[in-house]
Amino acid sequence: MSDHADQRITMFGADWCRDCRRTKAQLDELGVAYTYIDLEAEPDAAQVAQEISGRMNIPVVVYPDSTHHVEPSNDDVETKLRALNLL
Repeated sequence: MSDHADQRITMFGADWCRDCRRTKAQLDELGVAYTYIDLEAEPDAAQVAQEISGRMNIPVVVYPDSTHHVEPSNDDVETKLRALNLL
């Protein structure tokens, strides 16, 4: 197991969600490891995402420091990744 196992990002999203596709593409382009939870394939996970964020909006991006973003801009994500030394 790598040292970065606890540095994993979790993203809750769905293919029909434009913001989800944008954030997913950004993480892929930046080469950041993350776990993607497809809310269409795992509808029960939508409740988990809602409990984390307190909202129905997606994507929900959960960072290794237990903070999260809901519908973040690319700048929000990049700034957070830099703050966590993941870039």
